[in-house]
Amino acid sequence: MPAKVPGAILLVDDAPATALELALADVAPVQVLRSALAAARLIGSGAEIAAVVTDLEMPSLSGFDLIRLVRGDPRHVKTPIVVVSGAVDPDAAERVFALGADAYFSKPCSPAEVRRRVEGLINGTRQSDR
Repeated sequence: MPAKVPGAILLVDDAPATALELALADVAPVQVLRSALAAARLIGSGAEIAAVVTDLEMPSLSGFDLIRLVRGDPRHVKTPIVVVSGAVDPDAAERVFALGADAYFSKPCSPAEVRRRVEGLINGTRQSDR
């Protein structure tokens, strides 16, 4: 049963991430969105968000763009952002940290590790994984 945290964890990935979704559900309700554009619309609507877990490479709007949008919204300046990506760009991690992401995991990764990091960020452990 998820802990009582405000809002949902947005899991933004154009590919199915069932194991990650199940792991995050132990922390808070999870809302799966298949595009960064859908996530941007939801975030812009004023929805309460506990954390954003996003891929980087998606059509229309990238995860990089999504991080910029989240950090540019005064309501979500401190919302935890965790990137889980199979990006081949060797500078991807450096770029997401420069944009304000809190953690970066390369695919494949352990859903349990991602869950622990998201849970720590939601509960106030704010140091970045750099």
